[in-house]
Amino acid sequence: MSIQTTITFLGTGTSHGVPVIACHCNICTSKDPRDTRFRSSVLVSQNGNNVVIDTGPDFRLQMLREQVEKLDAVVYTHEHKDHTAGLDDIRAFNFDGKEMNVFATERVQHNLQKSFDYIFADHKYPGVPLVKINKISNELFYAAGIPFIPIEVKHLNLPVLGFRIGDFTYITDANYIADEEKEKIRGSRYLVLNALRIQPHISHFSLQEAIILAQELGAESTYFTHISHQLGLHSEVEKQLPEGIFLAYDGLKIVF
Repeated sequence: MSIQTTITFLGTGTSHGVPVIACHCNICTSKDPRDTRFRSSVLVSQNGNNVVIDTGPDFRLQMLREQVEKLDAVVYTHEHKDHTAGLDDIRAFNFDGKEMNVFATERVQHNLQKSFDYIFADHKYPGVPLVKINKISNELFYAAGIPFIPIEVKHLNLPVLGFRIGDFTYITDANYIADEEKEKIRGSRYLVLNALRIQPHISHFSLQEAIILAQELGAESTYFTHISHQLGLHSEVEKQLPEGIFLAYDGLKIVF
């Protein structure tokens, strides 16, 4: 029996989102819905189970837009606020009294415990999120029965985890991937990479760097995410991309 997996792009924007507050550039004022980008996150759905990778500041709106009524687990790539700030809103999935399984490295766990101390307090205020922390490292783990293969990348000097789920690999917030970690990616049918902007950046792949890496890794289809308003209009940038490489957009679904 084949297993069907659906990946939904909940957000494809950078830490500012698009449009950027108080910006009147042609990207931020675009009427093309593909140029409106929530903070980066994806929903992995398999066998009736739903797992979100990262809960950024737009998590509540993303869940409402996609009409997600059941969430089984949250997996974190790293601790930056544009990837964790929405953790409090998992309360909506706790109404049955069941704890939310949260998967994170030890370093990310410490950050969550500091940022959301009331969630982890010994004496909890009524109504706070119910969380069960699961420690992960660079080894295979299962979230809601879905196998996740961690891929360690670097975001400048910060270790960040990407994940491979079957034929799909998701990499965000990276500007370096070691050769041994690239081997985990090879053979993916679908690859997601961050491509922040045209100009080089200290901790993210630029568009050209992402294109070169995508061609090296050779996925059947590659989608760029974590996109800033500095990259350009979706309709114009995508016309310039090599065959098999696309810009992701909020609400895009991949089914395999």
